[in-house]
Amino acid sequence: MSISTEVQPLLINYKTLEEFKRFKEYGLQELTMLEDLQSNIVENNSESPFFGIYIGNAMIARMSLYRISAKYDNYFNPPQDYLELWKLEVLKDYQGKGYGKQLVDFAKSYHLPIKTNPRINSHGFWERLGFQKATYNMERDRGENPLLWLPEGVDEQPKEDS
Repeated sequence: MSISTEVQPLLINYKTLEEFKRFKEYGLQELTMLEDLQSNIVENNSESPFFGIYIGNAMIARMSLYRISAKYDNYFNPPQDYLELWKLEVLKDYQGKGYGKQLVDFAKSYHLPIKTNPRINSHGFWERLGFQKATYNMERDRGENPLLWLPEGVDEQPKEDS
């Protein structure tokens, strides 16, 4: 069965924030968006880093995707702009139906390397989608265990000798 829903950019508006409350990973990023909304009158077409999948009027899956400038790249060789993928989540009733993969495939369509910090017990999902553990660098990773997706022609940055 094919998925007929498409990944779409989410608008920064009260409706989107209301929808986020249904997700477990509701937290600081959304509260920051709420503060932005409350302090400014925001046009309904303001861009956000969030993308989602809807069935009808209900958001059933979402992620945030930030483009990080090459000057901050400590992960990839050659250093370049990359995407940081956060808060990928599919509502419980829709898990196992390909929506998470659809979001990740959307991120991969930018043809940039991707870094993510997976939640506990989600490593298998990311590995099935071609992500690999970054070589741990204590100074850079600060207790995180990032996973990386490397498009063709990109390698992980070599570990610096201490």
